[in-house]
Amino acid sequence: MNASETATRVAQNTTDTATKLAQRVGIDTHQSKPEHERHSEGPVARGIEEFTAQIPSDVYLWAAGASIIGSLSLMVSGNRHGALFVGQWAAPFLLLGVYNKIVKVSGSDRTDKNSRAFGQA
Repeated sequence: MNASETATRVAQNTTDTATKLAQRVGIDTHQSKPEHERHSEGPVARGIEEFTAQIPSDVYLWAAGASIIGSLSLMVSGNRHGALFVGQWAAPFLLLGVYNKIVKVSGSDRTDKNSRAFGQA
């Protein structure tokens, strides 16, 4: 048996093992469901997406800016620990803004609308 045959056999055994493991934990390896059903969100994530999609993106930018200004104000007033604490809020606000934008552009409601448009829901 040469190296190529050995590599092929190892790859096949790895694939078989991964398929058996996936089936054991309940993952559909044959992908019998349509894509919009395989990648659907749970009720909690869907509720969060519906709520956050209603918030304008500017809110997160203003919140990040306010935290930076608040941090500067606390630093000038001599409250170093408070300034560091408030200053660290800017990044999470901006990340929430990115999440908000992603939900608006391609959230789970996108797949729901597509499935309804094609009469699948």
